[in-house]
Amino acid sequence: MLVPSDIKNNDDLKKYIELGDLYVQAIGYTEHGFRHANLVSETAYNILKTLGYEEKVCQLAEIAGYMHDIGNILCREYHAQSGAVMGWQILKSLGFTAEESAVIASAIANHEEGGKPVNPVAAATIIADKSDVQRNRVRNPDMISTDIHDRVNFASKSAEIIVSNELKTITLKLEIDTSISQVMEYFEIFLERMMACQRAAITLGCQFKLIINEVNLI
Repeated sequence: MLVPSDIKNNDDLKKYIELGDLYVQAIGYTEHGFRHANLVSETAYNILKTLGYEEKVCQLAEIAGYMHDIGNILCREYHAQSGAVMGWQILKSLGFTAEESAVIASAIANHEEGGKPVNPVAAATIIADKSDVQRNRVRNPDMISTDIHDRVNFASKSAEIIVSNELKTITLKLEIDTSISQVMEYFEIFLERMMACQRAAITLGCQFKLIINEVNLI
């Protein structure tokens, strides 16, 4: 199996991520570029590594996290499914086995709301993706007064995933500036995402917890 650095240095994949981010920018979405891809990649790897999964499985999650949004170059709607088909073909062409390609593709296909944590790689990718709530994802701060997604992201001063193998917990810890967005607005747009994280954590044998401004909410 090629290592994650081989995938991250692949020029075609770099171009797909770059162009996909430009597409979602054009339709008013938050940042989905290299910062997001690399963060999801590293977080997915760290989740499985901390929980004691073997290195190969952790690396598959690292690759899936990096590639999860490549379908944005085709369209935003169903980008998870189109990205999975693209990813499977790319990985096979690079020499990944059918099993490796299938595991990564299934993680890409299931990372959006409504997707299923069909394996540990998919579960880690879901949690890593849905936990990226960051001020620097907002492209135009002038929109925060009218766009709730931009407002909630802009209000997030910090976001951290904390994994405890001993306690079997995966915790998303957020600090939100409530002068910009109230906590209730976070739940208004992200409740389905948090439910997806709960299902993913169960797949990993863990309980998902959410802490906002030092208050335990889940």
